[in-house]
Amino acid sequence: MPRKRVNHNKRKKSPQFILLLKKISLFFLIISLIGLLIFIYKDNLAYYFSFKSPHQAFHSERDTQKRINKIIDLHPNKIYGIDVSEYQGKIKWVDLKMIDSTHQVDFVLVRATAGKNRVDKKFIKNFEAVKNKNIIRGAYHYYRPNENSIKQAQLFINTVKLSSGDLPPVLDIENIPKRQSMDSLKVGLKRWLNAVEKHFKVKPIIYTGENYYYSFLKNDFEDYHFWIANYSKIIPELDDNWRFWQFTESAKIDGINHAVDVNIFNGNKSQLKKLLID
Repeated sequence: MPRKRVNHNKRKKSPQFILLLKKISLFFLIISLIGLLIFIYKDNLAYYFSFKSPHQAFHSERDTQKRINKIIDLHPNKIYGIDVSEYQGKIKWVDLKMIDSTHQVDFVLVRATAGKNRVDKKFIKNFEAVKNKNIIRGAYHYYRPNENSIKQAQLFINTVKLSSGDLPPVLDIENIPKRQSMDSLKVGLKRWLNAVEKHFKVKPIIYTGENYYYSFLKNDFEDYHFWIANYSKIIPELDDNWRFWQFTESAKIDGINHAVDVNIFNGNKSQLKKLLID
């Protein structure tokens, strides 16, 4: 009988070659998983690394409402408030009562000024309306890093008249300067804070995004209360250094036709009263 030809070109794959294939497959699997996680959490990463301002919401309407409900459920005994500006349009203050139909609005922060020459168009009406509703009120200034800090402080001082029972003035800093260093920016912030404190006889509060706070402000402004914006899908624990937490910019509230920022005061009513101007 004729013998079967043996194909000497067919060789068994060596164990080293099989191991290499497994390593390559594992490598591409890990890369694929990392890519998938980055895609799923791309907005959170962008927010964390300051590619997005805290004022850029990235949740769907459905996810936003679920997140709001979850945070309120996690903090049933906290004190809730809102902040408003001309961007909320004309507010029907008579209709404004509850947040998410479960918590009353206990405080309202109103934008007063921006930069060295911008007064919010609705400030006077909104600020008086909050007082008439017997709700704790406060006023804040939107700080522009590339404008003179003393001129910005003077605009706020000339515009805002605070009374006993109001919250201390608030400095809102969100943007990284384009024409100066961060050290120079901090000097300007301190000049604004010192000028406003000297006038109102009370230490201001600083508002900023979470990453901005940890990256630039925490170590240099330890004597100040902070109001932190964090809209992340990963709901954080309330940091003891966060006196206020702005956890959404997309709430719906009766009396306001536009989306609203909602805040938690990190304390009880007695602690909130101690924070108010005498």
